Amino acid sequence: MSLLKLSHVSAFYGASQALFDVHLSLEDGQVLALMGRNGMGKSTTVKVICRLLRHRGGSVMFDGHDLAPLPSYRAARMGIGLVPEGRRCFTNLTVRENLIAAARPGVWDFEAVARLFPRLEERKDQLSASLSGGEQQMLAIARALMTNPRLLILDEATEGLAPVVRNEIWAAVARLKAETEMAILVIDKSIRELSRVADRAVILEKGRSVWQGAFGELGADVRDRYLGV
Repeated sequence: MSLLKLSHVSAFYGASQALFDVHLSLEDGQVLALMGRNGMGKSTTVKVICRLLRHRGGSVMFDGHDLAPLPSYRAARMGIGLVPEGRRCFTNLTVRENLIAAARPGVWDFEAVARLFPRLEERKDQLSASLSGGEQQMLAIARALMTNPRLLILDEATEGLAPVVRNEIWAAVARLKAETEMAILVIDKSIRELSRVADRAVILEKGRSVWQGAFGELGADVRDRYLGV
């Protein structure tokens, strides 16, 4: 049984339909790349999974449970951890306070996330507002890990960051894949970096799933048709 399974999902913003027919599935320990050009429904799909937006059609199942009736906080308690686009750290809290605010019991505690991102240990008593963009992104990922999720969702986690910081974050994703059974859903534009960590990919086009399969089977013709500028 899939940990996460979306079937025939449709969703709206008011009267405007954003998702028409989205399908995807994700297993424990698997990394899935959710891909597509800007505005094709990737972040809307994430909102539906996290219950930040209710879907009108289809089904959204997590660990065998229907997510449709649940508010977002209950989806999070079931084991869905989100690293949102734009980081959204609590700027008036220190690094440690940001992490403690979301913490739930499990293997991911402050010491564990500090081993993954040593810079957070160095900055633990600083306000998050004083961190660089890259450090704030590390904090956002660590905060999601501190909820001890079964599914980690990374929505554009490397967008706009310096190459050295991007490399650190991709290295962390690779470690999570190698050392845990956590499922990871990644939205990112870097095919080269995704190819190093992703097992499978789903491509969205105008709110529909138009291609899915093993990442290694993502050929140049598909990339040009659905991912090119």
